[in-house]
Amino acid sequence: MFPSLAASLRAPWAAGALPWSAKAWRNTVFVVAGIPVHTAGLVVTVAPLELGLAATPLSVSLTVMLLMTLVFGAACAVLLTVVTPLLTRLQRSRLRALSAVDIAGVELRSGTGWRARAGMIRSESLWRQVAYHVLAGPAASLGALAALAAWALGCALTVLPLFAWALPASSPLNPGAHPTALATTWLLGPVLLFMAPPLTRLVARTDIAAAQALLGPSRAGELQRRVDRLAVSRAALLDAADAERRRIERDLHDGVQQRLVSLAMRLGLARATLPGLSSEAKELLANVHTEAKDALTELRDLVRGLHPAVLDEEGLDAALSGIAARAPFPVRLRVSAEGRAAPAIEAVAYFVVSESLANIAKHARATQAEIRLERDADRLRVTVIDDGVGGADPTGGTGLAGLANRVSSVDGTLSVSSPAGGGTRITVELPCVL
Repeated sequence: MFPSLAASLRAPWAAGALPWSAKAWRNTVFVVAGIPVHTAGLVVTVAPLELGLAATPLSVSLTVMLLMTLVFGAACAVLLTVVTPLLTRLQRSRLRALSAVDIAGVELRSGTGWRARAGMIRSESLWRQVAYHVLAGPAASLGALAALAAWALGCALTVLPLFAWALPASSPLNPGAHPTALATTWLLGPVLLFMAPPLTRLVARTDIAAAQALLGPSRAGELQRRVDRLAVSRAALLDAADAERRRIERDLHDGVQQRLVSLAMRLGLARATLPGLSSEAKELLANVHTEAKDALTELRDLVRGLHPAVLDEEGLDAALSGIAARAPFPVRLRVSAEGRAAPAIEAVAYFVVSESLANIAKHARATQAEIRLERDADRLRVTVIDDGVGGADPTGGTGLAGLANRVSSVDGTLSVSSPAGGGTRITVELPCVL
């Protein structure tokens, strides 16, 4: 019970509700610093429009009136597109410096000239900022003035007894003539002092909430910005993974593979130049030589599966031709795609075809297959068809689930048509650019 009571007594200190707390003074500085900025924003935004409305009836003719209206309208448009962003940056700086609230900026204009300004006038973000400077800003200024008045009047009334004796006898606050009025006034001072911090905190929170809602990007804009940021980070991650696969391929090709080639050559040379070995030694040497060649073959297949060098040098057409030539069954390749896609997209397409042919060789019992590579605008379509037994299920724990995950990592789609006994058709659509 006692710890909870002590915590409740310390809560006002933590919340900045006491007049002598540092947080109360920080809030006061924050709201008072906003008064000149809010006032400048209101004056600069509204004054030209009011001047134009006041000067228009003074025109001597309808033509001059319309001309003045157009001139003042253009001036107001220029003022809005030039001054509003400056005022917004000033408010963001105040929020960042005095309240540690960082509001993301909004790009209002792309390009220069009147078309860019016209597009800026139609921008939702611009009018949200104008609403803050015209509506929320003055309201926050009034709240700040009320808080400042509570601080000033509370301090003055609290120290009133110190100089009340110097007041003339006719004053209603003279302690000799009006002791009750002086006591009442003196009690009002501490009340105002203790009311000032909550009022200041309320004004500060309201101002910050309005700024976050109107000066920053809208909810839709913020979501779009997050989507764009995630797309950029995902593309960077895919590029990094692709670069890592290329590095591993180079290391295996230039390191381990060359050592295995040298080992196989030495073993073959030993078999040819050492005739005096026993039959058991010759058999063991032959087996070791065969194992070395098999390991070299498997390593070459692994290197090709990671990221073949021909994919970078010659493109997807040449890389798929190599896969088709190494398949244990006839494979027909049809390519109608012109140009090259992004490296990560080509790597995914190569992986899809390679894994699909491996699955056909293991499970489909097919006699032939066909690979189609097509490009439709900004989409790359890869189709793998076989005449096997069918029945492939992407949810059955086969390699198709891995293919689907790899394709979805670049916003691609994978569809499988595999009726029992009717062969299998795998269709993958990939964006040409991430």
